[in-house]
Amino acid sequence: MAAAVLGFFVVTLDAVIVNVTLPSIRADLGGGVSGLQWLVDGYTLMFAALLLTAGSLTDRVGARRAFGGGVTLFVLASAACGFAPTAGFLVGARFVQGVAAAVMMPSSMALIRQAFPEPVARGRAVAVWAMGGAVASSAGPVLGGVLNLLDWRWIFFVNLPVGVVALVLLARVAPSPRRLVPFDYAGQAAGIVAMGGLTYGAIEAGSAGLASSRVLAAFVVAVLGLAVFVLVQKRTAHPMVPPALFRSRTVVITVVTGFAFMVGYYGLPFVLSLYLQQNRGLSALATGVAFLPMMLIGAALTPFSARLAERLGRRSLIVAGLGAMTLGLVALGVLPASAPVWLLSVLMVLVGLGGPLVAPPATALLLDAVPGSLTGVASGVFNTSRQLGGALAVAVFGALLANPATLTRGVHASLLLAAAVLMLTTVAALRLRPELAKESR
Repeated sequence: MAAAVLGFFVVTLDAVIVNVTLPSIRADLGGGVSGLQWLVDGYTLMFAALLLTAGSLTDRVGARRAFGGGVTLFVLASAACGFAPTAGFLVGARFVQGVAAAVMMPSSMALIRQAFPEPVARGRAVAVWAMGGAVASSAGPVLGGVLNLLDWRWIFFVNLPVGVVALVLLARVAPSPRRLVPFDYAGQAAGIVAMGGLTYGAIEAGSAGLASSRVLAAFVVAVLGLAVFVLVQKRTAHPMVPPALFRSRTVVITVVTGFAFMVGYYGLPFVLSLYLQQNRGLSALATGVAFLPMMLIGAALTPFSARLAERLGRRSLIVAGLGAMTLGLVALGVLPASAPVWLLSVLMVLVGLGGPLVAPPATALLLDAVPGSLTGVASGVFNTSRQLGGALAVAVFGALLANPATLTRGVHASLLLAAAVLMLTTVAALRLRPELAKESR
């Protein structure tokens, strides 16, 4: 579990820590704005595009081997980032980091499933595992700012000792079982094309607009890739994502919950960050302070989510969390433009409650519902749905906020749209029920 927590920590940390050091990197290595954008987005693109493949790989080679390979590659890529002589080299190394992160995420979840076969203990372990991401999300910008005072390169060098400790811990882990079936190369290729096209389109939509020719082309590629992927999964003897996985109501609802959670939890900061800085005149630091209560409530309550789930039931916790997020988004979506910033900050706490109340119990339910031999691919599907929710939120909300003259109206429309998605998911979550999977080869 300790190795898995450290893995989740560095994967999340490197998604957020780079943002605050971009001016320093540009001053040192040069490069244009597009190069800086791809320092952030290159990591996200590879991470999202390869999650399904990484989940399938985890089951076939074993969680321990996949995680160890992912951590080793992540450490090497981090070292390459830290020693990068040019901006182009740094962007390339960030792409490799994204590949490694995609392997580490589902394999870390599979390690939890392997280490804790008993559901109650597993639920508590998932809550601890989730703390790795919660701490990284909250501390990333601050840690990045502190390390940047020394040298921006330290934001990458800090990954090296963490990765080495994770590998030392992993050496004491028992070998993981493997799912001895052939690789589904056609399905993997189609899945990468689909998620890569979708993520690239969402990234470019933020700057070029939703109607841009390259954005539309990327979305067309994504749709075609998805169509081929579904067709291949139905016809191949050993699909990377077995269709039988979705016969479980719990799997379907938790995957949908992961999607909706990201629409609200990560769509909100995207929308309100633009609003607070462009319309309300706040600095980047003041905007970060406004989000602090939302982030801190998640970090503070995540360690207790497993105990709350045992007392109240996981379904009740998920429904309460989704309901709180819906209420918070609706309240923010109907507030007048003259509302004080402190009130926005207080209402964002309702959305922040979704972190500890939704994510850990939904993850635990998913792991309970699938056999150990499919933990990797189920984790890949779950995290892909999360990335899909975040990517589509940025693309759609970015289009609604594109016109500065109607930014406030776009903010309200975006928040209410996110609330509608979460409200529908709340209704679906009422049908959740515990499932214990039967082991299969």
